[in-house]
Order: sequence, then C-alpha cells, then structure tokens
Amino acid sequence: MKRSTVTLPDHLAEALDAYVAAQEVPPSTTAVVQVALEEFLIERGYLPKIQNKQLRITPVKSGATNTSIEHDEVLYGMTE
Repeated sequence: MKRSTVTLPDHLAEALDAYVAAQEVPPSTTAVVQVALEEFLIERGYLPKIQNKQLRITPVKSGATNTSIEHDEVLYGMTE
C-alpha cells in the first residue's frame, strides 16, 4: 500500500468533514477518499469495475412466524 499526502482546498475539506459528521457511524477520512478515488477512476476507465462487491444476504426460513420480534429466542431454540 502506498501512503500519500493530499492537500485539500477549504471548501472540499469542509464538505468532507460535514459528510463524515453526518454519518451514523463516521468513516475515516482515508476510507472516504479511497472510495471516492476508486469510483472516479472506474468511471473514467482507468480501473476495472469490481463485480459482486456488495454484501448480499440470503434470507433463510426459520419455520417460526415471530422471528423478527423474538429473534434471540427463535435462533437459540428457546420458544416452541
């Protein structure tokens, strides 16, 4: 991994700070910049788009009708 130092103009730094602060779980500045740069380079054809990058969750039937409410009990077999 390569380390880089980036100087941002005030308006970009302020927008970045506002974005990070607005997130429920604030990401690191490094993470935001890496994702933004990756999207920028993919968009312009300098980086191949990575397929299946999204997390996909496949639901499984538990057989219980109250799983969303009584999830702990259903998952650990404490209900009938």
